[in-house]
Amino acid sequence: MDAKTMRALQYKRYGGGAASLQNVKIQIPKPKKNEVLVKIESSSINPVDWKLQKGMLRPFLPFKFPLHLVSKITDVAGEVVEIGPQVTAFEVGNKVVCKLNFFKGGGLAEYAVVSEKETVLRPDEVSSSDASGLPIAGLTALQSLKSIGTKFDGTGKAANILVTAASGGVGSYAVQLAKLGGHHVTATCGARNIDLVRSLGADEVLDYNTPEGQSLKNSSGKQYDYIINCTTGVSWSVLKPNLSKNGVVMDIAPNISNMLAFIWGIFTFSKKKLKIVVLSLGKDDLQFLVGLVREGKLKTIIDSKYPFDNAQDAWSKSVDGHATGKIIIEM
Repeated sequence: MDAKTMRALQYKRYGGGAASLQNVKIQIPKPKKNEVLVKIESSSINPVDWKLQKGMLRPFLPFKFPLHLVSKITDVAGEVVEIGPQVTAFEVGNKVVCKLNFFKGGGLAEYAVVSEKETVLRPDEVSSSDASGLPIAGLTALQSLKSIGTKFDGTGKAANILVTAASGGVGSYAVQLAKLGGHHVTATCGARNIDLVRSLGADEVLDYNTPEGQSLKNSSGKQYDYIINCTTGVSWSVLKPNLSKNGVVMDIAPNISNMLAFIWGIFTFSKKKLKIVVLSLGKDDLQFLVGLVREGKLKTIIDSKYPFDNAQDAWSKSVDGHATGKIIIEM
């Protein structure tokens, strides 16, 4: 391979799934002002990546094809190999974890350019695979919990919390972070993952295929102060009866019913609310998560790892759903 080119994946139209991801050679990008060039060691897939490919957000985010990965993957970890002008926080050789610009992506390639504002140092104790799972899923979980007032220094007020789809990428982080915040956590997942979710700290785990799991009822019958909803499969009509008087749902994957409930709540005086989580956390929060991983207080649950040559298989695995934790692609 030419020293100035790299392997990457691109697709040339909406739809087609993994079969439409094409292996190509493209120019290695050059870092500009306040940017670094990272040699990628691992990337992680999030559902939003293939939902964009399907065209589910086409009315809001129309693409100009082809997309060099821009299969839109944003979560990567690797090593800085070149720095652009005016970069002060990093130097060549630094191990890092990055959240690439959402509108550029670029995480399914051998190299990516990233702003230093979206990059944090990765200590030796944190593997590239563990780190690459953090940016979207970890930050979404953290934002959901910070939005309800969770403190991680022991000064916060304990609450009764439900986390749905707790064995998924966001859910597995949310359970751990909620317990670090001192909350009582009930969680839902499939039967095969009950022991795993319990090991993450959940006080009670419901199999979502049982009547209790489908109705979200815990063994005490106590209503939840907050629900971190990580699945499109639960509607407001099921969530609302399980909330306490002033209960709030933080919804990271709203379906149509829940989006309507969110809009309705804006115009009514209902004390029970549904709020949609739109990720806005940045570098300091990502550094906080990396620190928790280093200290052994947070771990990335990895469903499977794929070499770059089999990235299409990883893509299919994510599209199929029901992954336990994160799907990682290693370069």
